[in-house]
Amino acid sequence: MLETVFRGIVRGKTIELDQEPALPSGQEVAVLLQPLPSPATAPTDWAAREALRRAAGSWAAEAEAVEQFLDWNRQQRQSNRREISE
Repeated sequence: MLETVFRGIVRGKTIELDQEPALPSGQEVAVLLQPLPSPATAPTDWAAREALRRAAGSWAAEAEAVEQFLDWNRQQRQSNRREISE
């Protein structure tokens, strides 16, 4: 199933999307409404943050591989550190 996140504004029973959904007119869709934070607290790049949130969720099926990668990454950073001299 294709899932795409759009931003929009509710105007009564109509939701005005910020871009074309690339679906034929009359196509039934499921809609999950999530109010966005107020502009004062909103992330600067909402779409990028949403994409990252969705991608990170997909890692759940590969939790062991992700953990191995993170361990390897930590080891690489440890081995490349310079000694601190006093």
